[in-house]
Amino acid sequence: MDSKKITGAEALMRSLENEGVDVLFGYPGGAIMPTYDALYDHKETLHHILVRHEQAAVHAAQGYARVSGRVGCAIVTSGPGAMNTITGIADAMIDSTPLVVICGQVGAAMLGTDAFQEVDVVGVTQPISKWNYQIRRAEDIPWAVARAFYIARSGRPGPVVLDFAKNAQTALIEYEPQTVDFIRSYDPYPSTDRQVIVKAADMINNSVKPFMLVGQGVELADAGEELLALVEKAQIPFGQTLLGLSAAPTDHPLNMGMLGMHGNLAPNVMTNQCDLLIAVGMRFDDRVTGNLKTYAKQAKIIHFEIDPSELGKNVRPTLSVLGDCKVTLPEVTRLVKKAEHKAWIDGFKPYADKEYEKVIDAALHPKEGPLLMGEVVRKVSEAANNEAIMVTDVGQNQMFGCRYFKFTHPHSVVTSGGCGTMGFGIPAAMGACYGAPERTVCMLCGDGGFQMTIQELGTIMENRIPVKMILLNNNFLGNVRQWQYMFFNKRYSFTPMMNPDYEKIAAGYNIPCRTVVERKDLDDAVREMLETDGPFLLQCAVKEEDNVLPMTPPGANVDEMLLELPPLNLPEGRR
Repeated sequence: MDSKKITGAEALMRSLENEGVDVLFGYPGGAIMPTYDALYDHKETLHHILVRHEQAAVHAAQGYARVSGRVGCAIVTSGPGAMNTITGIADAMIDSTPLVVICGQVGAAMLGTDAFQEVDVVGVTQPISKWNYQIRRAEDIPWAVARAFYIARSGRPGPVVLDFAKNAQTALIEYEPQTVDFIRSYDPYPSTDRQVIVKAADMINNSVKPFMLVGQGVELADAGEELLALVEKAQIPFGQTLLGLSAAPTDHPLNMGMLGMHGNLAPNVMTNQCDLLIAVGMRFDDRVTGNLKTYAKQAKIIHFEIDPSELGKNVRPTLSVLGDCKVTLPEVTRLVKKAEHKAWIDGFKPYADKEYEKVIDAALHPKEGPLLMGEVVRKVSEAANNEAIMVTDVGQNQMFGCRYFKFTHPHSVVTSGGCGTMGFGIPAAMGACYGAPERTVCMLCGDGGFQMTIQELGTIMENRIPVKMILLNNNFLGNVRQWQYMFFNKRYSFTPMMNPDYEKIAAGYNIPCRTVVERKDLDDAVREMLETDGPFLLQCAVKEEDNVLPMTPPGANVDEMLLELPPLNLPEGRR
């Protein structure tokens, strides 16, 4: 063998190192075995975490990416291994998470023959990835990897899939590292028209009742400071989307709370009362807008956005500010005049007070009865000094978590937004622990989602991943049950759950566990969890029919939030 030549698999390892990759989440198999053999010699630089299911590899990579701001990386085999990544890839695409997913594939000569464990990965993932590419020749590896990482992290981030044919893994090449920082016809950071900046500043200066919607794009751009500089100078109250909750501190005086179906009353109502709506790095998701026919029709709208495909897709803006908000926000701030808007800002308070009286006080300070999800969430957040990373699964645990967890640092929310993927919580929390090893990671999960990726307790056990798991156990698929209560006349069709003994399961994985049933034991249990070195499972037996409120019913106007559930008209025998 020519001493200057290396295998394609070895070239992949060196290319990953060249991109600064330090952690890989994956699962080996036949078509990726040459790559795993090469990985054996790179264990000191490429720390590989063996998950128990390929879906978990992608969710873990998502958690890593979301808290670190770097590209997450997953590696799996062909066929079923690749197909098990599809949910995570789709989740990352809609939530703008930078990933590179490397899938093994049969040799190029066997493509299209229905060979063992052959699946058209490129065809399947094309609609749910930012870019995908099939590597058929070893010579293409340095170029393909450099291009993949550049596309994944630049502009609006997203997942990239590399389909890695087995012959390309074993062939020999002379390796030269490559760097990609330009692709013809790909413009990740579009320039902004100066006149648009001037007009945006004029619209803000002439506004009497401005309101800002803060999305995850602010965090993806690391533009939190730039955002606060603008809102503080012009005194613009703001609300945050689900994925943008840690873009600004929870207790900032201009922060009016969470937007959306289960958000706070004040920001939702005032969306339909402002005269200027300023959207930054958000996509006007249906859970935020409610009925589009009545959404903010009284207001002029400015949309700051890096992805031109989002401009006018759901809500037509008066002015589109295309570009990186880390650049465009300071340019507007320089032209904006100092303002007060005191009467307008004070107008949010009556709605906030009403929500506190009708919903929040009872959720956080119950005087009797079973534990409530909201009080557990707030206890955990405060016990961690409101500095922890919150990872959630999907469902009521997610909504209560995002309503009652508090945030003081950016990159502190890891949740499945657009896709709403149950089973996301455990593996995403594992990845978050590697993405921010200096921080405490608290994972909120319901009993339904917990069982969807419960096998990853094995990954946690093997690697002693210090994730703090808070299992909010209500013996129901809680979010579906709430909708069944409201819209299906309390016909609980296959939402009650018979659960296993989670303490015994945790013991089988050598993970400390404690179950809390009585309110008097909650503080001590939370303290024990946070003080335990390594992983911990805290199971809380919460109220079975607890409901997330407020709620904007589907199809309703954004300001038509329910603070209590309407009474049901049940037949005599079902009351």
